[in-house]
Amino acid sequence: MKFLLTSCGMSNGSIRNTLVDLLGKPIAESSALCIPTAVYAYPGGAAMAYQLIRGVAASPLCELGWKSLGVLELTALPSIKEDHWVPLVQETDALLVGGGDPFYLCYWMRQSGLADLLPELARETVYVGVSGGSMVVTPISGEQYDGIDPLDPHHWRVSVMLDQADLQTGSNRALGLVDFTLYPHLDHPSMPEASLANLERWAAGVDVPVYLIDDQTALTVIDGVVEVVSEGHWKRFVS
Repeated sequence: MKFLLTSCGMSNGSIRNTLVDLLGKPIAESSALCIPTAVYAYPGGAAMAYQLIRGVAASPLCELGWKSLGVLELTALPSIKEDHWVPLVQETDALLVGGGDPFYLCYWMRQSGLADLLPELARETVYVGVSGGSMVVTPISGEQYDGIDPLDPHHWRVSVMLDQADLQTGSNRALGLVDFTLYPHLDHPSMPEASLANLERWAAGVDVPVYLIDDQTALTVIDGVVEVVSEGHWKRFVS
């Protein structure tokens, strides 16, 4: 599987061109599944999910002109047969994972079975993350974000859905499909917690490489090799 991890979707031509390169064919010839689940953790999440699917969200993703586009709602998957949705995931060209709370998203990725399926997908599959949808594939944990909320001052914590045994075994950690972590929306004017000064202090306490990326920046990961695509600004830290 290939990763295209963004802060704000296909926000410029460089990121969009990179998506086409990763797909290996035009978007108009590619299939995609949209995963809006992460945004339900916020007030008004249902409306924001609709905006994402309809293609009018602030982060361009679903409106790119896909050959086919479906919705994969993770909270519904535990209640239906796997053969109703697993083949769709295995056959799609791109998974479009919307933003929101990464810990809520991680919880439902595990509960649905998608987390176990992701490492088994074909190398050609492209995972496209936006904000929290990008963060969830890193090795972040709830404790690392104490004091600095990635997206909202009333950050929903997945730990409330886990018993103590889960916490002791590390189930509050994100997926760790890549060997670095990232923080989106660097220096966004409406997110003072995402200032460079704040994030530099946070990054100093993280034990894996950290990428701070703004809304004009994305990361690609292919076979463990990370490359930065940017028309904005970003910074990398190594402890």
